[in-house]
Parts: sequence; structure tokens; C-alpha cells
Amino acid sequence: MKNIQLEINILHMALEELEANDLELVQSAIKATDNSYAKYSHFRVGSALRLADGSVVIGANQENAVFPLGLCAERTAIFAAQAQRPDQPITAIAIAARNDNGLMTTPVSPCGSCRQVILEIEERYHQPIKVLLYGTNGVYVVNTVRDLLPLCFIDESMR
Repeated sequence: MKNIQLEINILHMALEELEANDLELVQSAIKATDNSYAKYSHFRVGSALRLADGSVVIGANQENAVFPLGLCAERTAIFAAQAQRPDQPITAIAIAARNDNGLMTTPVSPCGSCRQVILEIEERYHQPIKVLLYGTNGVYVVNTVRDLLPLCFIDESMR
């Protein structure tokens, strides 16, 4: 028997400790929660990603009465960026969420499907994507989605 230990590195920072471009990205994610269509859950998620050229693309969750047909904020932003700017790698993504009581105090992490999509983008462009998870009590900063999905399934896994 062999014991395998995994180490995950997450920084917890105050909003004012972020670098200017990361602060802008988090603020864009917070604003993107306004674009959410969350008629059923009332859980509004916004995301903002930065491309290698510095441009920002936002996304927001979109719900549907047939629940599997909705889409998360992270994937709406990623798919929009990939459809319109496939030549530009994604360097960072910020995620914010709120409910009817306001912004979440604890940062909200991407679902498993979104983690897998972010991982696929990291693999596609051969570079990590910084993940910024916003909560009113601070921002979790993760330097690669692999820290959120340590035992990942990638192209190599099928060989």
C-alpha cells in the first residue's frame, strides 16, 4: 500500500491586496452577476476572464426551466472567448456570486464541469490559468485550476 498526499496552494487575500489587473477582473465578475438569469435558484454567478492581450470577457449563469439546459457563468465566458478570440489564451478567471441577500461572504468555487472546461483550456494553450474566487470576506487566489481538480482527466489519460 502506498499513501499519496496531495498539496493544494490557495492564497486568501483581502480585495485591496490584489494587483490592479486582478482587482479589475474581480470587479468585472461582481458586475457580471447583474447579467445572470437566475429565475429559479436566485443564485447569480458572474465571471470575468482575462485574455493574453489584456482584454476581458464576462459571463453570467443562465438558467432554464429544464435545469440541465442552463449554463454556468464560467463556461459562458470561456465559450464566448473561444468562439470570438481562439487565438488568445485565457490567463485568469474571476468568479463572484450573490443571492437575494447580497454577495456571498465565502468565495464560491466552480462546479466540476467548469473545472474540467478550465483545465481543458489550460491544456490547449499549455499555460496555467489563475483562478480568483471572490467573497466579501476575501479572495481565494489559485495559480492553476489543477489545484482545484488535482486528480484530473486530460487527453493524456486516454493514452
